[in-house]
Amino acid sequence: MAHYKTAKEDIVPLGQRAAYGAGQLTINLYPAALGVFMFYLIYGFKMDPALAGLVAAIPKIFDALIDPIMGFVTDNTRSRWGRRKPYILLGSIITGIAFMGLWQMYPENSETYNFIYFLSLSFVFFISFTIYSTPFIGLGYEMTSDYNERTRLMAAGQVMGQIAWMIAPWFWILIGNPDIFFEESTEGVRVLSVWVGGISIFIGALPAFFCKGMVVPDAQDESKLSLKNMTSNLKELWQAIVQTLTCKPFVKLCGTTFLIFNGFQTIAQFSYFIILYYLFEGSITAAGTWPPWFSTVNAAATAFLIIPIITKISTKVGKKNAFIISTLLSIVGYVLKWWCFNPANPWLMFLPLPFISFGIGGLFTLMMSMTADVCDLDELNNGKRREGMFGAVYWLMVKIGNGLAMGLSGVVLKMVGFNQNAEVQTAESLINLRLADIAIPIVFALMAIVIMWNYSLTEDKAHEIREALINRRGKAKHE
Repeated sequence: MAHYKTAKEDIVPLGQRAAYGAGQLTINLYPAALGVFMFYLIYGFKMDPALAGLVAAIPKIFDALIDPIMGFVTDNTRSRWGRRKPYILLGSIITGIAFMGLWQMYPENSETYNFIYFLSLSFVFFISFTIYSTPFIGLGYEMTSDYNERTRLMAAGQVMGQIAWMIAPWFWILIGNPDIFFEESTEGVRVLSVWVGGISIFIGALPAFFCKGMVVPDAQDESKLSLKNMTSNLKELWQAIVQTLTCKPFVKLCGTTFLIFNGFQTIAQFSYFIILYYLFEGSITAAGTWPPWFSTVNAAATAFLIIPIITKISTKVGKKNAFIISTLLSIVGYVLKWWCFNPANPWLMFLPLPFISFGIGGLFTLMMSMTADVCDLDELNNGKRREGMFGAVYWLMVKIGNGLAMGLSGVVLKMVGFNQNAEVQTAESLINLRLADIAIPIVFALMAIVIMWNYSLTEDKAHEIREALINRRGKAKHE
């Protein structure tokens, strides 16, 4: 396998990497915080669980549907500030304000009022989050044209993004601590949401000011966005979606991400139940801070150990092979959970985490880098830069996988005999739960390896595509 030295002009400067990492921290901090806050929608604000599930699902479905629209819009925007930056700045501000307002509820309000209030603000939040995240992801794909520098950039972003998952588990401790929030948990939610939204506005805006996107000569048949051209724009939007979904390498990336992420998310909450009911026999007091430490150590291992290793492996053996290696190592970690979740020695629970972290750490670092390569292939075949559309469709698959995983998780818990009303689970249900916790992600991981086995977009091929693009339209600039 040939290796091409990264040209000086293709290296993303440290300041831009830091700004891109700030954006990744932002798009991870919101879902990480929501994962904690949504618990208090039922526990603190006393919303019926069925209504809480409904108010969480409806906006997410709508959000997934508008992703391709935003991808098309940002790909075809022409402004003095580029295709992405105006939306990143505007989206950062609106998303932060919407998140703050989303949680300014009180338990003494009627359930109907809180339901309507939260549902309405959720639509605003998710629309504004899409306005921010879709152009930001597209910007990341185009910040460098080099095969290996793309992986290094995505690795830097993923390291920063993992910080959100180190912080969020401790929101449980802050919100439930009467020494910090004196009245009750809902006050903690209201106050903490302001901090999360305010910080996210600031760090989320940094890519708009410091990151440089690709500037290529305008295509003669570029789409002109306007109300007058709405009919033709809708037709072009549909054609863009079809072109994206008929790109075979990209479909492999989407299918692989769907499987790995779906497998991981399905069993994500199982570790908490296993720690609580198997290691500590259902005692929340005895479990103490073990669950948040488990999540924090997992994220820290991913950020500071696994992602750098994955990046190094990728530059040596290629992205596809690095993915297969990282996925196989994650399978080793899942197998180790059977022996390392040991009531006699809870500290052993941390031993499998570095291996397990290869799964998600390798997935998003490599898949996002490979999607950037696919964008070059798409330009060669179709004559347009469409990072926004590819990013939108890719994350649409992630969101669909996340939604299905949430539903599948509940079904699996029911099948293994888990009883949410019991203080102590039966030995049989705990064995079944532990087996499911290991088997499900392994099966999904093996299926993902099969899909990626014949992935054809290698470093040599990516280099050939880049040279062909330069010969056709000249070398792209970044500004």
